[in-house]
Amino acid sequence: MLTLRVSEIFYSLQGESASVGIPTTFIRLTGCPLRCYYCDTAYAFSGGKKISIDSILEKIAQYPTRYITVTGGEPLAQDNCHDLLKQLCDKNYCVSLETSGALSVAKVDPRVIKVMDLKTPSSKECEKNDYVNIDYLTPIDQIKFVIGDKVDFEWSVEMIKQYQLAQKCHLLFSPIADVLSPTVLADWILEHGLPVRFQFQLHKYLWGNVPGK
Repeated sequence: MLTLRVSEIFYSLQGESASVGIPTTFIRLTGCPLRCYYCDTAYAFSGGKKISIDSILEKIAQYPTRYITVTGGEPLAQDNCHDLLKQLCDKNYCVSLETSGALSVAKVDPRVIKVMDLKTPSSKECEKNDYVNIDYLTPIDQIKFVIGDKVDFEWSVEMIKQYQLAQKCHLLFSPIADVLSPTVLADWILEHGLPVRFQFQLHKYLWGNVPGK
């Protein structure tokens, strides 16, 4: 019986990504090898409860949505995450994976929408980026840049140019909450004419930084 260590399973609106605002079931797996200074889910670094994949599938079936996001922590830190993703896709859910980009996405089921961070300099984990992952991204996937200052912004613009990211997948720019003004980031994007989607964390605007929302 395949199991995963799970921090929480909950139903909410998608707060980020290209599907923002859509009712979604979230499966938050425990554990992460990174320690980004702005992380708002540090409670998922440890603890959690070991649950079988069958039990996870049974639990999510109670919620009235076909949209599922597997998140963390870092979901790919647990090998059985791949089995969960495959089984979710087999049941015809619309599945997205939120991943740091530090671990290989090579084995992720191609039906899964990968929402992958490229860690910016202010995260303090920029050196953990695995740029080989870019080769595994498809037009359905998304790269997220979490931006705290002008250095992060200019670094992100350079990454888009260097790896021709706008031709590979969707691009998302997010301000670090309470660090960079959303308006300032929006103005920078407009000034540079970037082919990116501006976003901020909708769930925080609606409910604050509350676990399970």
